[in-house]
Amino acid sequence: MEKMLLHSCCGPCSTVCIERLKDRYDLTIFYYNPNIEPVEEYEKRKVHQKIVCDHFGIKYVDFDYDNGAWRKFVEGLENEKEGGARCTKCFFYRLEKTAKFACENNFDVFTTTLSVSPYKNSATIIEVGKQLEEIYKIKFLAESFKKMDGYLRSIQLSKELGLYRQNYCGCLYACRFNKQNKGEKVE
Repeated sequence: MEKMLLHSCCGPCSTVCIERLKDRYDLTIFYYNPNIEPVEEYEKRKVHQKIVCDHFGIKYVDFDYDNGAWRKFVEGLENEKEGGARCTKCFFYRLEKTAKFACENNFDVFTTTLSVSPYKNSATIIEVGKQLEEIYKIKFLAESFKKMDGYLRSIQLSKELGLYRQNYCGCLYACRFNKQNKGEKVE
């Protein structure tokens, strides 16, 4: 069975991905999300990611929380709307760390849970993954997990496991943008 490193943005999104992949691959979750702010939110999501891993009996890697480096990487894109250039750059940043870790630790394939969200562009995520496949010479599983009601299944599994479901991707820039568009007070 091939060894897969599955980048995960959070426990709820990982549920359906793990459910679909666990019989096809020897899975390890790679929790790497320097975009999540504040750090308390990052930690809360990490706790719920561990709950999911324990439930499914999946191995877990908690990679560095380097928010300062991430902010520097997306500098100049703070005012981009969610789904724009900042998101594409953020996908690249997180998936590059995933691909590099996968290569250095003898994984056969990598992918991400990001494509389960209806708020994320799967085609962009897959394009980034394919670029990294070429750079790092490791296979990227180009799968949109939102297909076949993946997002709805993730909601169902999250309820069954009592998981915390966040209301923003993790990036405070996107959170502020979304609040502005809804006419909410921006802090």
